[in-house]
Amino acid sequence: MTIPTAATGTPAGDPGRTAGAGEAEAIRAVPVRHPGRMAAGAVLVLLLVWLAVTVAGNEEFDFGVIPDYLFDPVILDGVRLTLVLTVVSMALGLVIGVVAAIGRLSDNPVLRWTAGAYIWLFRGTPVLVQLVFWFNIGIVFPTLGVTIPFTDVSLFSVESNTVVTPLNAAILGLALNSGAYIAEIVRAGITSVSRGQVEAAAALGLEPRRTMRRIVLPQAIPVAVPPLGNEFVSMLKYSALASVIAVQELLGSVETIYSVNLRTLELLVVASIWYLALTTLFSFLQSLLERRLGRGRSGIATVRARRARTPRRVRRAVA
Repeated sequence: MTIPTAATGTPAGDPGRTAGAGEAEAIRAVPVRHPGRMAAGAVLVLLLVWLAVTVAGNEEFDFGVIPDYLFDPVILDGVRLTLVLTVVSMALGLVIGVVAAIGRLSDNPVLRWTAGAYIWLFRGTPVLVQLVFWFNIGIVFPTLGVTIPFTDVSLFSVESNTVVTPLNAAILGLALNSGAYIAEIVRAGITSVSRGQVEAAAALGLEPRRTMRRIVLPQAIPVAVPPLGNEFVSMLKYSALASVIAVQELLGSVETIYSVNLRTLELLVVASIWYLALTTLFSFLQSLLERRLGRGRSGIATVRARRARTPRRVRRAVA
C-alpha cells in the first residue's frame, strides 16, 4: 500500500527544496511478518487433515450408515419429542422464573427468602440428579393428592407412578431447573431499569402495574432476551439427559437403534447433526428477535444523539 505525503514546512528562501516540494513522496508500507502465527496455522491445518484422513480411512467407521438413519422414523419421532420436551419445559420454566424473580424483588421477606432458597437449591444441584429424583418421587410419596393438613382425611389421591411418568418427570425436572436460571435473568433485566424512572412514574401518579407494563418491561425485555435465547438453546441440549430415565427423545431413540446394530459412533453422529441443525435454527431465530427488539432502542439512541448534536438555539427556534 502506498501513502502519498504532502510537502510541508519548506522555507521560503530555499529554492532547491522548494522545487522538490511539489513532487509527491511515497512511503511503501511493508506488512509485519508473523512467522510463528503462520507456522501454528500450518500445523493446525495438517492436524485437521490428518484427523479427517484417519477417520475416513477407518474401516470400523461406516459413513454409509449416517444418511440411512438421518431421516429414520424412529429418529424423527425422537426429534419431535425433543422439541416438545424443550418447548414445554422452557414455557413452564419461564412462568416459574418470572414468579421467582418477582418473589426475589418483593418487599415481603418470606417471599424473598423462599424464592432465594428455590434458586439456590436448583442452581446448586446437577440437572441429572434432579431428573432422577423426580423420576423416583414415588418412593417417598406413593400417592399424590389433596388432604386436610394434620388429619388423615384425603379429598383426592392418585398413585404417583401414574402421574409422574418418565416424560412428566423430565419436564418437571427441566422446568424447575430452568426456572431458577430464568428467575435471575428476569431479575437482572428488571433491575437494569434505573430506580429513578420508577420513582418518576410514581410521582406522576402512575400505578405500579402500569409502570411495570409501560416503563419497566419495555426496557427490561430487550436486556433479558439474549440470555433467555441462550437458555432455550441450552435446554435443547439438556433434554438429552432425559434419556437416562427412559424418555425416547433424540438421544434415547439413537440409543435404541445402536443397541441393536452396534453402530454407536455413526448413530451418535446422526444425533449430533440433528442437534447442530436445531441449535443453528434457534440461534438464527434468536438473532432475528434481538435485531427486531434492538431496532427500537437504536432508534431512540439515534434521536437522542441527533438531539445532543443540535445546538440549543436551533431547538428553541424549531420549538
